[in-house]
Amino acid sequence: MASEQRPVKKKRGAMTSLLFSLLLGATMLCIFLYLMVRTTLFITADYSWMEKGLAAVLLLAEAFTMVHAFGYFLNLLHVTRKPDQARRISMDDVPELKDYPPVAIIVSSFHEPLDVIEDTLTCFYNLTYPNKHIYFLDDTRYDRPGQDLSEYRARVDDLCERIGVNLFRRPWRGAKAGMINDFLHYLHGQPPAEFAMNDFEDVHSRLDEKYIIIFDADMNPLPNFVEPLVAFMEDNPRLAFIQTPQYYSNFEHNRVARAAGLQQAVFYEYICEGKSMQDAMFCCGTNVIFNRKALWDVGGFEESSVTEDFATSLKFHEKGWSSAYLNKVCAFGMGPEDLGGYFKQQFRWALGTVGLFRTIVGAFFRNPGGMSAAKWWEYFLSGTHYFVGWVLFIMMACPMLFLFFNIPSYFARPEIYFLFFVPYIILTLSLFLFSMGQRRYSFAELAQGIILQAICFPVYMKASLLGILGFRGSFGITPKAGANSLPMRGLWPQILLAVCCFGAVWWGGLRLWYESETPLALLTNAAWCFYHFLILSTIFWFNFPEEK
Repeated sequence: MASEQRPVKKKRGAMTSLLFSLLLGATMLCIFLYLMVRTTLFITADYSWMEKGLAAVLLLAEAFTMVHAFGYFLNLLHVTRKPDQARRISMDDVPELKDYPPVAIIVSSFHEPLDVIEDTLTCFYNLTYPNKHIYFLDDTRYDRPGQDLSEYRARVDDLCERIGVNLFRRPWRGAKAGMINDFLHYLHGQPPAEFAMNDFEDVHSRLDEKYIIIFDADMNPLPNFVEPLVAFMEDNPRLAFIQTPQYYSNFEHNRVARAAGLQQAVFYEYICEGKSMQDAMFCCGTNVIFNRKALWDVGGFEESSVTEDFATSLKFHEKGWSSAYLNKVCAFGMGPEDLGGYFKQQFRWALGTVGLFRTIVGAFFRNPGGMSAAKWWEYFLSGTHYFVGWVLFIMMACPMLFLFFNIPSYFARPEIYFLFFVPYIILTLSLFLFSMGQRRYSFAELAQGIILQAICFPVYMKASLLGILGFRGSFGITPKAGANSLPMRGLWPQILLAVCCFGAVWWGGLRLWYESETPLALLTNAAWCFYHFLILSTIFWFNFPEEK
């Protein structure tokens, strides 16, 4: 009976693969066709100067969306085709670990809650890897005037001594990147001035750790986290690091944490796997193992960016080191629990990533042969991702402008729009849902992450503008003190745009009643405005994130 079922399953798998390939090819073709048609119309149509400018802005926004969609589907192609699996690492094919080289498990903490720290350090202690040394890098600023943190410091000392964790401190500088770099210099016998190391371990380190594993203060690894990663690193000495996913465990009763985790799921599935197979995976700052030799070779973490992990990844790849991604949830952490925390997290990520885009462009023009075309392409996509805030704003504004002011006038002829854009929307959405469905994600789950990202557009707009202008910003941790609702004045961009969208729908209805010239155009643009109104209205739902 089992032997009869195997050919059936194999046949179904082949049919699924064929359907997926056809859908992928059709989607990519639609992307090219739509961009070609839109560009041709933009060049040949006789617009006024105002409409010409608006058409150019909209075309750029559409091109941005489709280029990034194309990048996503390319990653899908790399993951789903299987002629060469040399770059893929998987738990199905873990090399034999013949030796246990010493490993440093570290966490850098800036005045994190003590219960969070205790959970994390306890998980470190319970890791089954036999040759590990645990370090707590206390980056709390005890020298700030007007703050008495002596009790907190004493409790951290007691906690590390009780669990048996080495405690490292030094004069504050450079936030997380500076702390890790100072610790790296300590391992190499070049400690910073006025550092302090309390060795609370039973078996003292000889400072010869070959690998360094970094966690955020709220990330709790599973007991077998280390062994497979060390096995892969031992099998490939040119690997600078292996990244693993982040998974938020505080999602059951919190809307923001759940949606934030689902938003990250899209990234940690096919995108990361595709980047890894092109040797273009970048570090995400936690749940990651580093080759200490590689980290020392590039001079440690980049301290000039608030996304030091992303910036350091570029340094690795420019110097010829490789990177990889293991798609297995090996650690659990806490996601932002309210919109204030989520916006703060997203602002920091967007500011640092767009700021590094300037560096990426400069590095490309200085030495285009320094990395492969695939790596440059992936860094271009990652560096420009957070311009999505401007794209979302443009997409929301254009239908309103047509309904209120009848500009751009070419919206009055939606035939080409339906001929080329509708197939693109249907195919891309179908392919996205189908591919994520293969990883057990439902439409309702994915929609939460997509909507949360959409209502974050003002944060992305501000951060990307400051980032491209060279504003560095300062490092800040994501709050973990429970959920709080933002005051309405803190949500004015989303609320104002939602009101405008609703007003445009109402005005479009009046035009449809009293005008008979362009009913299809009015209905199409009113439908988009209503769709955007529904998305923006979820700001009130997310602003009260706690669920019973």
